[in-house]
Amino acid sequence: MRFSLVVATKGRSDDVGALLATLAAQGAVGAEVIIVDQNEDERLAPVLAPWLPRLAVIHLRSRIANANNARNLGLRHARGEIVCFPDDDCLLPEGVLARVDAAFAADASLMVLTGPAASPEGGLGSGRWREEGGPITPGNVWTSVIEFNLFLRREVALALGGFDETLGPGTRFGSAEGNDLVARAVRAGHAARYDAGLRIIHPDKRLTPVAVARAALYGAGLGVVLRRHAPGLGTVLPFVIRPLGGIVVSLLRFRMLAARYYLATVRGRIEGLLAGDAARRPVPAPLEPRL
Repeated sequence: MRFSLVVATKGRSDDVGALLATLAAQGAVGAEVIIVDQNEDERLAPVLAPWLPRLAVIHLRSRIANANNARNLGLRHARGEIVCFPDDDCLLPEGVLARVDAAFAADASLMVLTGPAASPEGGLGSGRWREEGGPITPGNVWTSVIEFNLFLRREVALALGGFDETLGPGTRFGSAEGNDLVARAVRAGHAARYDAGLRIIHPDKRLTPVAVARAALYGAGLGVVLRRHAPGLGTVLPFVIRPLGGIVVSLLRFRMLAARYYLATVRGRIEGLLAGDAARRPVPAPLEPRL
């Protein structure tokens, strides 16, 4: 088995079916999909049923409403040499797994490969992204990683302890778990690379009411991970200064939704930067596979 795609899901059904359709269209790449179902009902049963004869689907159940707990559960069940963690509302562009396969096959030392988010409307999705590919370092990991476009060799993901379950959706620090995982990989000496052309499609929610509601949580997650891994103030300060500038510009243009977004973002980032106990959390212990 070459790939294991671990999908943590809660509250969605049709989107999961659309993701599976794009996986089936990838061709003969040797992939399994591990659905970690956090729903309390059976909404996914009719969605998964048509794909069972066509795809290697493992359906796990979890009552813990924590995305990273679900991802780590799926990781422990994974059989693929390469693991990734698409969100349940992602779409895989044609040929994306073949591109990843070729990158890992060409470089035995490569342990982590990432790419940016792509918007369904075209171009890049929300976030700040490096324009050119290359090695990931503690200084550029902040513009090189999104969880749903993150590929790792399985043995490395297990050895690193998977995702930190005190970060991400379902916690008070709602984002940056991917940055944390890749930063830990780089610190451990593993080769990690960003490919600007490796794109996975995800709904673009920037400057929407949904984004505003989540901005403080997401900002807090980034703040914690910046405190853990940023090499210095020169890396940290732009993540505080830019949203402050966004507030001013938005107010001058009477863009109140944007102003609320930037205000919540900077408030959350400062909260995370000041959360010393969370930043000093011990490194996750290695995960044991359930094979």
